[in-house]
Amino acid sequence: MTTVETRTPVIGEGIDRVDAPLKVAGAANYPNDFSYPGMVHAALVGSTVAAGRIRAIDASDAQSAPGVLTVITHLTAPHLERGPMTLLGPSVPAPMQDDRILHYGQHVAVVVADTPEQARHAASLVRVEYEPAEALLDTEDPRAQIVENPWGMDHDRGDVAAGFAQADVVVDERYTTPDNTNNPLGLFATVAAWHGDSVTIHDSTQWPHNVRTSIAHIFGIPESGIRVLVPFIGGGFGAGLRVWSHTILAVLAAREVRHPVKLVLTRPQMFTSVGHRPDSVQQIKIGVTRSGDLTAIEHHSISSVTMEDDDYEPVAFGSAVAYACPNARTRDRQARLNIPCPGSMRAPAEAQGNWALESAIDEAAHAIGMDPLAFRLRNFAETHPVLGLPWSSNALRECYTLGAERFGWSLRRPEIGSMRDGRWLVGYGMAAGAFPFFQAPCQARASLRRDGSAYVRSAAADLGTGTYTVMTQLAAELLGLEIGKVRFDLGDSDMPYAPMAGGSGLTGALSGAVKIACAKLVQEFLDIVHDDEASPLRGAGAEEVTVGGGRLYRTDSPDQGEAFVDILARHGLEELSADGRNTPPVAEEIGMAPAGAFGAKFVEVRIDPELGLLRVARVVTAIDGGRILNEKTARSQIIGGTVGGISQGMFEETATDPGTGRVANATFGDYLMPVNADIPEIDVIFCGEPDRASKAGTKGVGEVGLVGLAAAIGNAIHHATGRRLRSLPLTIDQLML
Repeated sequence: MTTVETRTPVIGEGIDRVDAPLKVAGAANYPNDFSYPGMVHAALVGSTVAAGRIRAIDASDAQSAPGVLTVITHLTAPHLERGPMTLLGPSVPAPMQDDRILHYGQHVAVVVADTPEQARHAASLVRVEYEPAEALLDTEDPRAQIVENPWGMDHDRGDVAAGFAQADVVVDERYTTPDNTNNPLGLFATVAAWHGDSVTIHDSTQWPHNVRTSIAHIFGIPESGIRVLVPFIGGGFGAGLRVWSHTILAVLAAREVRHPVKLVLTRPQMFTSVGHRPDSVQQIKIGVTRSGDLTAIEHHSISSVTMEDDDYEPVAFGSAVAYACPNARTRDRQARLNIPCPGSMRAPAEAQGNWALESAIDEAAHAIGMDPLAFRLRNFAETHPVLGLPWSSNALRECYTLGAERFGWSLRRPEIGSMRDGRWLVGYGMAAGAFPFFQAPCQARASLRRDGSAYVRSAAADLGTGTYTVMTQLAAELLGLEIGKVRFDLGDSDMPYAPMAGGSGLTGALSGAVKIACAKLVQEFLDIVHDDEASPLRGAGAEEVTVGGGRLYRTDSPDQGEAFVDILARHGLEELSADGRNTPPVAEEIGMAPAGAFGAKFVEVRIDPELGLLRVARVVTAIDGGRILNEKTARSQIIGGTVGGISQGMFEETATDPGTGRVANATFGDYLMPVNADIPEIDVIFCGEPDRASKAGTKGVGEVGLVGLAAAIGNAIHHATGRRLRSLPLTIDQLML
């Protein structure tokens, strides 16, 4: 089967979001917008110590406060199973199962009352007496338990010691990154409504099926009795990938009081309840010859994890696959601390590891007097360094070339501090970035109806990335329909299974499922008319037909065809449906290394040497994102990622008080993020071809926009000032030392 272009361009064209009218009209329903008759409200009580035990808890004043229905603590909570193993690792521990305190802000009680104001007031009346213990809060604290390589992703290649012996120059430096907190604008919320033994859950999740599976396991009820709905989220950046304790407690509270319950986190609770990017301490060593050849890379990282969770980010592993280096070793460890559970935050692991690697690569290039771009081009990995297989696609060379041309890299003077504009020192910096291939099994269902419209759906989530839009476009192309004739739905666990909206993997997985479903749907129509004497398509196979204009016709005879609606009407059918299931490719089976997205980031910074003021003046980012389904939404993703990268590089740091474990800047007034005035012109270029390992040729672009920005800024600072900063965020005080 082939397709033809309909009157309105479909794939690649930067059309407006199909969900935009609902959003601009205020009609898009986020989890916090749902309500039920008789709904009541829950508020959480958080621990005020980071370690120890609850000696006593007195909820009598709260229980007798106006409007209060119940107060649940570890003394009254039923036994809850821990959630199951997921694609992202173990579930978080079940809440309020004993008297232990493992981190500041840990949920120790949930109050349910008629109104949110009553619930919050009553929560303030809960009295908790603690038996505090000394908290472990420092990743490098020698007392912390060390978790070695929990997922077996450490890497060894070649002879690292021999590689360093062959090097003319060795760079061996320490880099650090702090905790960051995801902080989507929309506060996370859960609405739970029981109907007998079944429950409907509206939740701020990036993975509806995971919520359904986890709640079934935790409460011991069948998945068929659980429906999870999330048509819109309000942002997530990875915070919505796990089933957090507030969701579990909302479901529990609704069951206990026999009313629908709404629970909305406060902004400070967002800092302790829904994950964060863990900090890291990294030691990276790079060997290089005078001619610019890498001889060895050794990258060790230690990052933080909470006392009883197993979230894991292989911070160092990206260094094993980034360059064509014959000898490489990476090691990742974790230190168990009294901190809230970490979780994924945009570009997990790569955001931290790339900062160290791309800064050290720049140091190595400077040490041998080679242009940083030329150094990266010389060590470009033509094949996958670990698997030894050709890439399914890799346009990083093109990203380097086109990005440098657009940026004007050739105008860069190599001497430190040689470029000025009045009082401002000017620095040019660049870095490579990548985010690894990730896909999971995915399903979709496509239907064509008697009115000529198509309805395609899957239980995915759209956290603002444009999934509604690009899947509508893809289905329209595959079925030969106008955009307005196609409806794509998601965010409902009763729909066909979809994996998480995370890891830059959903577009590839879902587009493959949609493509298969649409192809099967066309085949269903051909099967119906196979022996139909009234059809000009009688006996035609899929390879002999084309879709376009709402009809099927023989490719070699366009006048021999008929509309989908005519086939349905003649056979007395209201609609036809077909299911598609996409499975991720296996490198050894396809003879290629499935490739994620690649990018080259070019940054100009300006620094006032007297005041230490740092400004990013402009950014050019060239991205290999495979087949771009919608250039407007893809460009928006890269711009958003770039803003996130600037934020990681210059602003964000979740500050934990070393004495109490309290997050000291848990408000938007204290947690620094860039504002419009901090963000310069961002120029985005897309490079490359459709990816051969993806059924629709796509790659994810949600994460790669962020990766490399922090290092590019740091490298530009060095070019402007000669200062090599190795600790994020890059702040005025470091420039003034």
